[in-house]
Amino acid sequence: MSSRRNYIVTYDIRDPKRLRKVFQTCRDFGQHLQFSVFECDLTDTEKTQFEQKLRTIIKHDEDQVLFIDLGLTAFRGERTITALGQTYQKIDAPCFIV
Repeated sequence: MSSRRNYIVTYDIRDPKRLRKVFQTCRDFGQHLQFSVFECDLTDTEKTQFEQKLRTIIKHDEDQVLFIDLGLTAFRGERTITALGQTYQKIDAPCFIV
């Protein structure tokens, strides 16, 4: 059994069409935190599948996707999000990118 790891996934996509596809793919694998930021709890296999899907969408010389490894999910503890400026609010409603 593969251990689950917690990742922050963030992206900078230059084309609106690719941006929508990357957003939808990230939503399939994680929780939307803010604009182009997701929290994902993934096994090694899920991360590989996620990366493969993103590779087919992005333009490698224009776009960027970052995976920030926060470590094993089992040792993460309770997630705490603090904010400067506007208060952080969990996004429950679907998001639409125009």
